Amino acid sequence: MATLNKDVFGLTVENHELVKLAYDAYLANSRSSHAKTLKRGEVRGGGKKPWKQKGTGRARFGSTRNPIWRHGGVAFGRTGEENFTKKMTKSSKRLAVRQALSMKNAEKTVFVLDKDVKLTGKTKDAAKVLKDMKLEGKNVLAVAAEKTPEVLRSTNNLPNVKLVRATYLNVFDIMNADAIVFSEAALKATENWLMGEEK
Repeated sequence: MATLNKDVFGLTVENHELVKLAYDAYLANSRSSHAKTLKRGEVRGGGKKPWKQKGTGRARFGSTRNPIWRHGGVAFGRTGEENFTKKMTKSSKRLAVRQALSMKNAEKTVFVLDKDVKLTGKTKDAAKVLKDMKLEGKNVLAVAAEKTPEVLRSTNNLPNVKLVRATYLNVFDIMNADAIVFSEAALKATENWLMGEEK
């Protein structure tokens, strides 16, 4: 059985502030900006002045597409160009991932595959491995050093398994997984990446 690096999987997390920031940043950076509202100049119609300027006793209006009118434009609405991204430094991201992994390890939900476990590209073999580990039906985050064709074929049709490359681990996937399964190569790649040995 592989030994987990204490600097990656054994941190004492006194508060969850950094993990929360990384979690929120992941969601914010995944947002798209497709929503768009029409301004008064973009709404169709309204070219004719609804009534004359003076003499009616009513307020002056130049267009029925004024934002305070029904069917008018929207004031201060979405433009479709909003930027929701949140930035974090590289060191902060890696520390947040280490903290998240440490929290999962403290819950005894981090597993490392034995060397003799080989994925042949068959889904039933990968499903059997998970069954033997008593992870059947759970949301599993499978971490691989590289997404080889065999690994992809083995996990693609497993509905509760998400495959991620070691250097693409993120707080969102870690915190939403019931269990995290590393291959030995993925474990080494993850530790090297999070300790700054790999750029």
